Amino acid sequence: MTFVPVSAPTLIEPGRSSHLVAIASGKGGVGKTWLAITLAHALARAGTRTLLFDGDLGLANVDVQLGLMPPRDLGGVLSGPLPLADAVIPYVDGGFDVIAGHSGSGLLANQPQAQIEWLIERLRAVAEGYDHIILDLGAGLDRNVRQLSLAADTCIVVLTNEPTSLTDAYAFIKMRQRDGGDGPINVVVNMVAAAREGQTAFRALQKACESFLKLSPSLLGIVRRDAKVRESIRNQMSILSRYPNALAALDVELIATKLAARSACNFTASAAGA
Repeated sequence: MTFVPVSAPTLIEPGRSSHLVAIASGKGGVGKTWLAITLAHALARAGTRTLLFDGDLGLANVDVQLGLMPPRDLGGVLSGPLPLADAVIPYVDGGFDVIAGHSGSGLLANQPQAQIEWLIERLRAVAEGYDHIILDLGAGLDRNVRQLSLAADTCIVVLTNEPTSLTDAYAFIKMRQRDGGDGPINVVVNMVAAAREGQTAFRALQKACESFLKLSPSLLGIVRRDAKVRESIRNQMSILSRYPNALAALDVELIATKLAARSACNFTASAAGA
């Protein structure tokens, strides 16, 4: 398979307090969308203004997991005159806002690069009203996924302790670096029986990145396997609404605390250097 490098997106001038966080995986089935939803909810519970953007242009499902029936979604933005700001809908139970994708359709998957750059510019404009924007990327390594990831201030790569997940996570990081991505890479290991399993999976990925890419990702957190996750998804609710004291929910709240602290440090350092 041949991958075409993508150019860095044209962004509006920074100078904002909002922080764009891309959630990537390299492969499907690792709980990426669930993590994006739960992280957005945890940040909102901590008192930050949070927007969850469904950036899976091929198989969007944030609205499905949350039981939403959005009157407006990203399909109307990319194919019609709908302004991106008008696609924002509230998720009242979670205290955060959502821009839903176009569920059940792959029609938005092959947008031209100029269209994705246009979308990123509009997203940055909308982001001025938020502290955090969580961008749920599609799985895989296609051009649109990589292009959207380059727009983020922080990229979180989600993996499990399965060998295929490790391989695909490494491939995503490699391709992002080849495309010119130089922002920090954070790792969340999901669905492990115990923390030590997550540590082992992270060290394997970290060793490969240090040996072959000369970069060292950071471990942002480990999420334990929890039956309450499946139950909350089946009931189309955020786990923090239905089972706020579940092990997985507590693990993501800890990740949110770390992420908010790092964002605050980065913003303070940026302001000091301005």
